[in-house]
Amino acid sequence: MKYYYKKRNPFKVFIWMIVLFMIGWGAAYFHYDAGGAAPAKVQEDEGEELNLEVLWEVLGILQEDYIDVTLLNDEDMAYGAVEGMVEAITDDYTSFMNPSKTDQFQESLNGKFEGIGAELTIEDGELVVISPIKDSPAEKAGLLPGDIIYLIDGKKAGDMTVWEAIMAIRGEKGSAAVLSIQREGEDDLIVFEIVRDSIDIESVELSFVGENSDIAYIQVYQFIDDTTDEFRKIVSEILLRDVGGVILDIRNNGGGYLETAVDLLSEFIDGKDKAVLVKMRNDEDNQIHYTSGVSRLKNIPLVVLVNDGSASASEIVAGAIQDYEIGIVVGEQTFGKGSVQKVDSLSDGSSLRYTIAKWYTPDNRSIDDTGVAPDILIEDDRETEEDEQLLEATSYLDNK
Repeated sequence: MKYYYKKRNPFKVFIWMIVLFMIGWGAAYFHYDAGGAAPAKVQEDEGEELNLEVLWEVLGILQEDYIDVTLLNDEDMAYGAVEGMVEAITDDYTSFMNPSKTDQFQESLNGKFEGIGAELTIEDGELVVISPIKDSPAEKAGLLPGDIIYLIDGKKAGDMTVWEAIMAIRGEKGSAAVLSIQREGEDDLIVFEIVRDSIDIESVELSFVGENSDIAYIQVYQFIDDTTDEFRKIVSEILLRDVGGVILDIRNNGGGYLETAVDLLSEFIDGKDKAVLVKMRNDEDNQIHYTSGVSRLKNIPLVVLVNDGSASASEIVAGAIQDYEIGIVVGEQTFGKGSVQKVDSLSDGSSLRYTIAKWYTPDNRSIDDTGVAPDILIEDDRETEEDEQLLEATSYLDNK
C-alpha cells in the first residue's frame, strides 16, 4: 500500500486514509455526513454514533510527542489500526491479513509451506491444535489434537492472535520451534523441540484393506485446491475393481473449501440433493448447496472415520452422510466448527477473512461448538500402535 502526502502535514493525510478505509470497509453498516471537515463520527444504522475522534487524537499525539520517530511507521500503524478493528469483533475465525500473511495463507491452501505442519485455532484465549498434518514434523514429534500450545519459544501463545502464533511457529526449513504444551491428563507442561521442514500437503491417498483387500481405504487430509480432482481420479480407480466397501478417513482433517466438501459428497449421495445449508446474516441470503448427481459410489457400503481433529468441511461430509443414512460414522466426537468464512482480496494485496454464515446439515442440525457424534464411538488408544478405529471400520465392512 502506498501513501502520498503533502509536505506540510503528512500524518493528516495518513489519518484521512485510515478513516476513509474504515468507513469504506464498513459501508454496509455505517453512513456518515460527508459535508464539512474531516469526519469525526459515523452514524450507525440503529441511530447510535460511532466516535472516531479518538483515532485522530492518538495519532496526533504520537506524531507530535512520541520519543522515537523511527518507530512511527505509517504502513505498520495503518495495518495495526485495521487489525485492531477486526480483532475487536472477538471472532476467532475473523482476521485481517497484510500482504505477507496473505501470501503465506495462500501457500497453505496450495499445499506447500515451511513450518511444523499443524492446524491451529484460538479457543477461549488459548492456542489449540486442531490436528497435525500427516507425516509432518508436528505429527512425528507427537503433537495431538486438543493440545494447548502455552509457550512458543518462551513467549505466551495466549497473548498472540492466531496469525501471530502461526507466524511465530512457521519458519525456515531446518530451524527449530520450541513449544510448551498443556495436555489433558498431564500435570506438567510437555516441551517439544520441533525442527521445521517443507510441508507438502498430500490431499488424498488410496489403499486397499480388509480380509480380501477389497475395501477401498480413502484418506482425505485436507479440502484444498487439488482435492476434488484427486478424489475423482481415485473414484475412477475404485470403480475398476470389485470392492466390498469404502472407508472414508477424514480424521485430523481440519477442513478447507466448502465447495470441495460438496464435490466429495456428490460421489456418495444419490442424485441432486441437499449437501449443506448455509444460513447467512439475512434470511433472504440463505443458501442450499446441492450435490451434482454424479453418485458413482452410492451403492457401496460406507464407513466414515472421524476424531476430534475432524473440523469444518470434514464435519459437513460426516454430518450429511449421517443424515442420509448412507454410511456409518465411526470414531470420536468431531471438533465442532460450524461456521463459514470468506476471504476477500483487498487492493494492496492484503485480505480479510471473515465469518459470513453458519452451516447446517441436510436435516438442519448445527454442528457449531458441538461437533458430529459418531454412530459407533471408538476411542483410539494412542499408547498402542494399532489403529482401533480403522480396525472397527474394516471389521464392520468385512461382515456386511
